[in-house]
Amino acid sequence: MATPTELAGLTLPSPILVASGCGGTGRELAAYGDLAALGGFVTRSITVTARQGGRMPRLVETPSGFINAIGLQNPGLDHFLATELPWLVQQGVRVFVSIAGKSLGEYAELARRLGRSPGVAGVEVNLSAPDATGSGVFDVREPFHAASVVAAVQRDLPRGMPAIAKVRSDVGRVVESARTVLDAGAAAVVVGNALPAALPDGRAGGLSGPAIRPLALRCVAEVHAALPEAQVVGAGGIGTIDDVWSFLGAGATAVQVGTALLHDPTTATRLVAELQDAP
Repeated sequence: MATPTELAGLTLPSPILVASGCGGTGRELAAYGDLAALGGFVTRSITVTARQGGRMPRLVETPSGFINAIGLQNPGLDHFLATELPWLVQQGVRVFVSIAGKSLGEYAELARRLGRSPGVAGVEVNLSAPDATGSGVFDVREPFHAASVVAAVQRDLPRGMPAIAKVRSDVGRVVESARTVLDAGAAAVVVGNALPAALPDGRAGGLSGPAIRPLALRCVAEVHAALPEAQVVGAGGIGTIDDVWSFLGAGATAVQVGTALLHDPTTATRLVAELQDAP
């Protein structure tokens, strides 16, 4: 079946997107499928200045996923705009730029400059870093903190460019968080990110992959039940077409594929094809 998807005022060719941080710069996935066939590509989180990231090892496999301590490594906004964004735009991919800042001012600056950059379909506001303090970004402990970030981003984005807010998979507060960011102007909410965990050496990190899928699915269902008019993007351990159907059935408008790409970089494009071939 055809699978065009309306998300945040945009028409996407598929409800399958690449999750932030899991597709590299895009070049790493291009050899494994047509990026333009995806619903969208969410970049790694971009900050105003370059970040070297955490020390090695940064990624450790667990029995049902990965624990990462990447530390939001990225080249900074100037380098991203000069090199990574133009390449993605040339591929015809719908680019959602994930942004992270250590202050409201930095979030606003990122929104202002990205909003003027050709080829950006929207921004994803990272409000769910599993170790915000250790990563040196604005610590969104309460829903009103998340709302203040979204409001700052919205003020500096051009009219018509959507901001999508990525919130934690916290069953007890996910509905409150989703409602708050939507009220602040987010066009949609991404539910699901790596959960706080620790590497074997005790360093703070984030757990992702199949281990967190049931929790992410519960959170999507909770948000959809409480806010049926809201557009929700599900993320967390999605790797098969059955996973996709589960999230869509729970009320998600679209899904993001992340950790599965580290095992099989064809996963996202394969799921697009399987969804199109479904009766």
